[in-house]
Amino acid sequence: MHRSATFIPASDSKGARSISTAPCTKYKNPTHLPSSEVNSEATSHTLALASKYILPVYARPDFVLSHGKGSYVWDTEGRKFLDFSAGIAVNALGHADDGVVKTISEHAGTLLHTSNVYHNQWSPKLAELLVTLTKQEGGLGFTPGSTSVDDAKVFFANSGTEANEGALKIARKVGKDRWAAKEPGRSWDSNECSKTRIACFESAFHGRSMGALSVTTNPKYQKPFAPLLPGVDVGQINDTAGLSGLVTEDTCAVIVEPIQGEGGINAAKVEWLQALRKRCDEVGAVLIFDEIQCGLYRTGNLWAHSALPSDCHPDVVTMAKPLANGYPIGAVMVRNSIAATMTAGSHGTTFGGSPLASAVGFYVLSRLSEPAFVAQLSETSAYLKGRLVKLPKWFPKVLESEIRGRGLILGLGFKTHSDPSRVVQMARERGVFVLTAGKDAVRLVPSLNVGREEVDLAVDVLESCLGEL
Repeated sequence: MHRSATFIPASDSKGARSISTAPCTKYKNPTHLPSSEVNSEATSHTLALASKYILPVYARPDFVLSHGKGSYVWDTEGRKFLDFSAGIAVNALGHADDGVVKTISEHAGTLLHTSNVYHNQWSPKLAELLVTLTKQEGGLGFTPGSTSVDDAKVFFANSGTEANEGALKIARKVGKDRWAAKEPGRSWDSNECSKTRIACFESAFHGRSMGALSVTTNPKYQKPFAPLLPGVDVGQINDTAGLSGLVTEDTCAVIVEPIQGEGGINAAKVEWLQALRKRCDEVGAVLIFDEIQCGLYRTGNLWAHSALPSDCHPDVVTMAKPLANGYPIGAVMVRNSIAATMTAGSHGTTFGGSPLASAVGFYVLSRLSEPAFVAQLSETSAYLKGRLVKLPKWFPKVLESEIRGRGLILGLGFKTHSDPSRVVQMARERGVFVLTAGKDAVRLVPSLNVGREEVDLAVDVLESCLGEL
């Protein structure tokens, strides 16, 4: 396996279609309504099994997906859907990508799992690729094209939640070290250590395990499982004045999404991130960027912060979703100055960084980082944005004036909070998958190799749905 691969767009567009002067009305009527009365025996049986044996924590529509290809999926009734959500920003190369299938097949038959008691060939290669690309394209304190001899370290996990848990643990340990180093005679394991607090932000989503949930400040997710971790302080994104009270000498970690995904596609302002970085430096807090949804080329850059000034970069970046195109993997990348606190036995995982997961991650990241792929992504995202900016003008009573996000993590803000879920359902009933985000947005996070044909279909359906509200 090598890094170079041929970029193949999801669809072969024949150029931009003529400019629309009015919203599409072609999809006013539903075409993909699920119905228990007409479902096949196989579909009904699967739904019955799920109802009987699966923990009921998901509210899912009554159909069953069977297979996919590119940006499309089919259900067991033969209906075709455009997946403009990419498995919640995961399937960067779409469904059933030939190269991903080949990589999984080859490596599943070679070495599937070894645990981290032993080295394998692929986790160091993927770690090197992540660090090398970050130095080339910018991030984690490196300016684009950095020739710094300093590097970074990577820890592999199995999910975004696990990556965030690892990042918080590392930051907590660094906080204790820094507290002990501040005065002679102190020991990091003293019960008097006060540098243990964690700062996070409203509308954040960092995961559902107890630590990650403690910094996911949504009562809907938190309240049933309280009490959560103590020592968590909550601020507001882009509130510069509040940083001095939020991030104090007792703060060991600050975790933030440069672009909040689940919370509503809310982007942090550069000036605020610079002020946050400065405040973290003043008090010795570790700054963590959760780029699980917005990272790995979704914005058109390697990281959402790659193109930003280095004086707002984090100490730690977490990632997961698209890294292996749906095969479970997560990772924490840390500056060497932060990594120095971690020693053998201080953290670990059974499955993280397996030969198979790492090989798939290496293949996927190699594809995503190709200049031709990134150029096509940027072109498609600009085309999508160009179509979306018309919607607030056509539906001013329904939509906010500005399109949120950048690249291929975009959001439509709604003036009525009940409308996003209605539009998601209406789009699905017309054969297109999109997502809600926060209380007031519809989220568009398609596969990164999506084509103009898919963009046109998705936006046409959205225009038709908006016209029916």
